[in-house]
Amino acid sequence: MATLHWDAVWTNQKADEVSWFQAEPTLSLQMIRRVAGPDAGIVDVGGGASRLVDRLLDAGYHDLTVTDVAAAAMETARQRLGATAEQVSWVVGDVTEFDPARSFDVWHDRAVFHFLVDAADRKRYLTALRNALAVGGHLVLATFGPDGPETCSGLPVRRYSIELVQETLGTAFDLVDHDAELHVTPSGRTQPFVYGLFRRAD
Repeated sequence: MATLHWDAVWTNQKADEVSWFQAEPTLSLQMIRRVAGPDAGIVDVGGGASRLVDRLLDAGYHDLTVTDVAAAAMETARQRLGATAEQVSWVVGDVTEFDPARSFDVWHDRAVFHFLVDAADRKRYLTALRNALAVGGHLVLATFGPDGPETCSGLPVRRYSIELVQETLGTAFDLVDHDAELHVTPSGRTQPFVYGLFRRAD
């Protein structure tokens, strides 16, 4: 993903001004809590300044990793959390190149995967996902739905139905549940999202 582009976004906009800002990551938190207890290893890819990490810490989760291509986004989260930020592992880098020396029980992605419009980038993402997520672990993946915007933050996106998400993931992931969300941006626009909860089968 374009590091310079995302660095510019976070230089020019505050965390609560970007279109994907959520004051409360309700669906994400519900899906994670459904399949993972407080001892689970969780990675939030593209988590940046998201408040999901705050809510997970509040709920007693303690093995948390946040990755993002934009260091400035994660610095916003670190400053917001204060001393509590030391309980989280922060990794700056492109998710398609994410290669941790451990595995996770939950991989969470809200609003990253739909930016991967090139098949080669999606393939690298899926390789990183399989390398990082334990067999039997769970994937929470949220993307723009079929009626979502065609661009976001000045970049083209790929819109998904839950069926297309499943097809893209392949047979290694079993669909556990799915939901939809009509996200309202800080500017008042609505964006349909599709959420999928998957279990890694092999």
